[in-house]
Amino acid sequence: MATVTAPAPRPALPGILRHRAAHKLLLLALAAAVLVPLANAHWSSGSWPHALTVDLSGPLGRANDWIIDNRDSSPLFLYFFGYISNAVVLSVRAVYLILLAAGWAGVTAFGALVAWRVAGVRLAIGTGVAFLACGLLGMWVPTMQTLALMVVAVLTSVVVGALLGLAGGLSERTDRALRPVLDTMQVLPAFAYLLPVVLVFGIGVPAAVLATVVYAAPPMARLTALGLRNADPEVLEAVESLGATGRQRLLTARLPLARKQLLLGLNQTIMMALSMAVIASVIGAGGLGDRVYQALASVDVGAALAAGIPIVLLAVVLDRVTAAAGEQTDASTTEPGSNLRPWLYALGATVAVAVVARLAGALDWPSGWTLGIAEPVNRVVDWMTAHLYSGVPYLGGTADWAGHFTTWVLDPVRDGLQWLPWWSVLLIVAALAWVIGTWRTALTAVLAMAAIGVLGVWKPSLDTLSQVLAAVAVTLVLGFATGIAAARSDRFERALRPVLDVCQTMPQFVYLIPVVALFGVGRAPAVAAAVVYALPAVVRITAQGLRQVDPAALESARSLGATSAQQLRQIQLPLARPALLLAVNQGVVLVLAVVIIGGLVGGGALGYDAVFGLAQGDLATGLVAGAAIVCLGLMLDRVTQPTERRTKKGA
Repeated sequence: MATVTAPAPRPALPGILRHRAAHKLLLLALAAAVLVPLANAHWSSGSWPHALTVDLSGPLGRANDWIIDNRDSSPLFLYFFGYISNAVVLSVRAVYLILLAAGWAGVTAFGALVAWRVAGVRLAIGTGVAFLACGLLGMWVPTMQTLALMVVAVLTSVVVGALLGLAGGLSERTDRALRPVLDTMQVLPAFAYLLPVVLVFGIGVPAAVLATVVYAAPPMARLTALGLRNADPEVLEAVESLGATGRQRLLTARLPLARKQLLLGLNQTIMMALSMAVIASVIGAGGLGDRVYQALASVDVGAALAAGIPIVLLAVVLDRVTAAAGEQTDASTTEPGSNLRPWLYALGATVAVAVVARLAGALDWPSGWTLGIAEPVNRVVDWMTAHLYSGVPYLGGTADWAGHFTTWVLDPVRDGLQWLPWWSVLLIVAALAWVIGTWRTALTAVLAMAAIGVLGVWKPSLDTLSQVLAAVAVTLVLGFATGIAAARSDRFERALRPVLDVCQTMPQFVYLIPVVALFGVGRAPAVAAAVVYALPAVVRITAQGLRQVDPAALESARSLGATSAQQLRQIQLPLARPALLLAVNQGVVLVLAVVIIGGLVGGGALGYDAVFGLAQGDLATGLVAGAAIVCLGLMLDRVTQPTERRTKKGA
């Protein structure tokens, strides 16, 4: 009887070679072995070859001239952009006239009554105090101007963002198509698109509102899509098994399950819209932003802070009231109209207060009821500069810290990036993007990085990239640590919330001068400003993601004797991965959004080019720098985000 000989076992591969990432890197290494010698033979210099650049100054200059020549005669401007501009002006003017007609007493009473209706007495008192503080600081009229502008801008941003997020949350293909659009809207520096907006709409309220919408709508879109995609599959299956249509599943299951993400999106939209108040004032928005801008033009930190505080107060009030209103959306009613009656009472009380104030001739804030804080604040800033800038025993002073950070972190990262040959940078980007994503992800990232070289701003872009990497690293370390602490302690989260509101809504121009006074002019204060601005979003999204982890999973881990650290490391962080990835994404785009501010305080590179383009009316310089920043954001997004989609597909 013949014996069957079993085939000899194949030699086992080393563990590292069995990973798909290793296979991708090996293929990339083979491609590099063929392409790198060819690239090095044609372009031996490490910098981007001049032959591969495209000069856009001519086409952009001609586009600039065409807009100026046809703005008053072209049907595109008369019957499309003109109608949009008129609608924005009429909307803002209507809201402003209503606020003026209500007077300071009516507006304060209405705000307090709305807060009482949705959240109780404590928030009502806080809302009333916030509005009164705006008047005490002598900023009542500018506050009403800004509030009218922000009401229109936030409502428009929420509608646009929710529609985009709805499309992205219901369709994976649409989500992939929308992501670069949202990246462009959020990453393109305001100063870069202010010039084309002004060219089309002119200086004034329409340009300011539309610029705010471009910047504030993406967070609403992203978080809406995230909430819809992460809806509980079991609930959706149960609703579908009952025969619900697609529209019914959306209205009765997906949207209610995504309520927390929708509220967070609304919160972020409000914060970002108010953070644009100062930048919008550059193109004629007026209001509090104009007061801040004018005060800082004369280096008056106290006056700038007096106008910046009402911006923070508006953000806090709108944040608290809208969040509390959202918490009541699932409250049941005993009879139709039972929820409407208190609102009618609040509206009637507001009208009564406004009528009494008008009859008493007290619509305007009394001129004698103001409190000047500019001089004390300026004295504090002078003391900090004199005592903390240098000479602090054992610590050295803030100037030394900035110098060490620049010497030990920023300079090595910048010099290392600029030392690398251009083709090696593209290979590194391709490797990082392909390892955590697909070949399409890698191709997109490489094309975005190559576009920077084609635009002719390779070295400035690497300089900006070094600052962004340093700022993002600091932001993520501080943001994840703080977000974890906030998720694990309700008391800490409540204490931290107003601090995050202040950091995110206080205009960068306000705290930029104290930062420069403490750290000097250079790239270090630019990084500090970016960290302060991006940190709140990372903390909020991280804490929200950790709090939404299934309690059953945590209870199961506790029953097995897992420690608190083990629960965090093995349960919460893995289950909160989508939120953490979104936090990384928001950290990157928000840091890039402040690159322009860094250009004003010595950050140089692309930020300075964008500012110079707006100041000189040079469309080519400003837009090229802005486009390069968008390409950096797109590349960093592809390098950090595809893991989420790959995990969902089970790859």
